[in-house]
Amino acid sequence: MPHTILIVDDNNLVRRFVRTWLEQHAEWNVCGEAENGQAAIAKVEELHPDIVLIDLQMPVMNGLEAARQMGTLTSAPAVVMFTMHNSEQLLREARAVGIRDVVSKSDMLGEHLLSALRACA
Repeated sequence: MPHTILIVDDNNLVRRFVRTWLEQHAEWNVCGEAENGQAAIAKVEELHPDIVLIDLQMPVMNGLEAARQMGTLTSAPAVVMFTMHNSEQLLREARAVGIRDVVSKSDMLGEHLLSALRACA
């Protein structure tokens, strides 16, 4: 049975690109999308995804704060951050709020993202 993923990014083109890429892999099922952290929390409560793939910088609520709040939910999903702002400091901050891994968008979609998602599954 495929693992469910919620994609969270303020850029619609990024969300569509990631969705298309993930749907080529039978082990993943994209159950929804959200355009900011606040909408992501509502979607997590509604859809109960296994994994949330979330951007860092978004309007309304950023990915770190959204991940922190998701971690308090009863059915908290695993979270992977997918961002242009990858650094050691961000990785430390992300892990402190419960994010499993940080993957750089500049790596495009490849083995690092797949391995991060598989580690969460």
